[in-house]
Amino acid sequence: MAAESRYALRRVFSGLRAHSVYYQNPAASPRQGRLLWTPQMRHLSGSHPLLTSRSPATGPSSLSFRSHTCGELRSDHVGEEVSLCGWVQYLRQDLFVILRDFSGSAQVLIPQEESAGHLKAALCDLPAESVVKVTGTVRRRPTGQENKGMPTGDIEILAVSVEVFNKSQKLPFEIKDFVKKSESLRMQYRYLDLRSSRMQKNLRLRSQLVMKMREYLCNVHGFVDVETPTLFKRTPGGAKEFVVPSREAGRFYSLPQSPQQFKQLLMVGGVDRYFQMARCYRDEGSKPDRQPEFTQVDIEMSFVDQAGILSLVEGLVQYSWPAEKGAVTAPFPTMTYEEAMRDYGVDKPDTRFSMKLIDLCPVFLSTEIDVLRSALSQPGGSVQAVCVPSGAKLFAGKDLEELKQTANTQFGQELSVVLVKADGTLRSPLKKLLSVSATDELLQRTGAKAGDLLLMAAGSLHAVRPLLGNLRLRCAELLESRGASVRDPSAFHFLWVLDFPLFLPKAEAPDQLESAHHPFTAPVPEDAELLYTQPQKVRGQHYDLVLNGCEIGGGSIRIHKASEQLHVLKSVLKEDPGLLAHLLEALDSGAPPHGGIALGLDRLVSILVGARSIRDVIAFPKSFRGHDLMSGAPDFVSEEELKSYHIAVKWPVDKEQEKRGIEDAKK
Repeated sequence: MAAESRYALRRVFSGLRAHSVYYQNPAASPRQGRLLWTPQMRHLSGSHPLLTSRSPATGPSSLSFRSHTCGELRSDHVGEEVSLCGWVQYLRQDLFVILRDFSGSAQVLIPQEESAGHLKAALCDLPAESVVKVTGTVRRRPTGQENKGMPTGDIEILAVSVEVFNKSQKLPFEIKDFVKKSESLRMQYRYLDLRSSRMQKNLRLRSQLVMKMREYLCNVHGFVDVETPTLFKRTPGGAKEFVVPSREAGRFYSLPQSPQQFKQLLMVGGVDRYFQMARCYRDEGSKPDRQPEFTQVDIEMSFVDQAGILSLVEGLVQYSWPAEKGAVTAPFPTMTYEEAMRDYGVDKPDTRFSMKLIDLCPVFLSTEIDVLRSALSQPGGSVQAVCVPSGAKLFAGKDLEELKQTANTQFGQELSVVLVKADGTLRSPLKKLLSVSATDELLQRTGAKAGDLLLMAAGSLHAVRPLLGNLRLRCAELLESRGASVRDPSAFHFLWVLDFPLFLPKAEAPDQLESAHHPFTAPVPEDAELLYTQPQKVRGQHYDLVLNGCEIGGGSIRIHKASEQLHVLKSVLKEDPGLLAHLLEALDSGAPPHGGIALGLDRLVSILVGARSIRDVIAFPKSFRGHDLMSGAPDFVSEEELKSYHIAVKWPVDKEQEKRGIEDAKK
């Protein structure tokens, strides 16, 4: 077998040697004209020496055809003979070729001597995005021709030889950052989009971040990197899971939405400290900026409490944080779930700006305004407001209508808009219903000044807070679109949110409970007894890590006693405990106290680089509808192939219409 492999490789590289296209300047000196790579076979090993004799022993150019990357050359390299490999960005005036690789670009000077005619012809004939190797001498650009906007702008390479690896066909778009492309086109030709400097920087920063995280967990704190299975069984509660058919009739695997059960079982198994860069899957449909498959930094450790996990993660973030993004200060601020909802209306508040929710109940306790009086008379009723600085001055009528429409369609609530005019008086339908004293108290309590905007809502706290929390964020976007400075894009505000409720009423059946996060979270010690009497009042030992208003991580201290876990599943959640029989048996076999967290790697990196979507930090993401526009996945499977899985497809009435719909969705 080895002999056959060596023979096959020999044939391949002989073909490469026969068909490689390269040109050399006959006027160059022997040293300048020497080709740095000559295809040869190392017959003893069957391998091929693809390296240049001057290829660095380490670094990004080691073990390769090149001596340097395009973006690393500087004035210090003047006089050196170098070899560069990359893509032709463009040809300029038949005098220069801009050569690009992942590190940047460099200007290659085309020799104009008659003796270098073949070399000039070869370079001038290259279409953009052709792949070449250029050998030449680094020299300073003539005075006045430097390009200060280009890191390599002080030098250029006088070409001595060129080897053409591949000529490119005409591409669907130019590989230039300033050329606008639709996201669907970028995803259809993702292998081209990856060549952009933005995608190259994003993926390399992601790689560096992951490497530092591994160092911290393994070398600093003794964690063990363990891979867990992808094919598993359905987990009760949580997000909807993808199912995978097996060849046993009626039996299906599920793709895990997280390695939650496995990492707990590893603690039972005595692994003590586990982590992995875990691939996770959630069938969440068409949710914006979500991916059906994603990566999380999954962590679990034994004999730890909540404070230990929080400290570990803070250290992990500090250790792996890119130096160019500035220092991260720890410990991170903390906030309870109740405080977050009270002040910001969401459980993942963006603390880069204020605009907190304001309780107006004291102002309207004795109001005669029907809608406000009715809201306050209900159990849990409230009147809340948000003051938008300069909102009355900067927002147009269509903006106010948009806010009202959002309140009505998305939250089923009425929104009252109060504008504070330049003279301090109000412009609002409520104005004529407010007494002078109520008006003064309203302005004093909200801190509203001339030019500000008040958004008011009345009703149940559970409805009003999320509404105003949503509008608070939308108003920040509107203010920024009008030129106001609201959120510093270079700032990174970390926040821990703690003391979440362990259970929440089900939306479709409010008299039943579901896990606020997942059924494995332990209650806070003070609420342990309530678990058996008033579970709706129990707080969980859950913690979320929030960065700039985005949840980038969540975890908890777990239930480590089988009897308690069984009670949660069977008595509180009304779930079939048989689905988790293996976990219950494990917990009854001597499970240590344990807890962990999962950090969303895609989301964290997207915030770090300022990407508009997590798709910009994933090499091959799915579309908004979960499709791979490049390959056409998901695809149809023939009836014959489905037979071995005992599956038959129940098609809609118009099968062809369904197929056309799927084809349209790929566009």
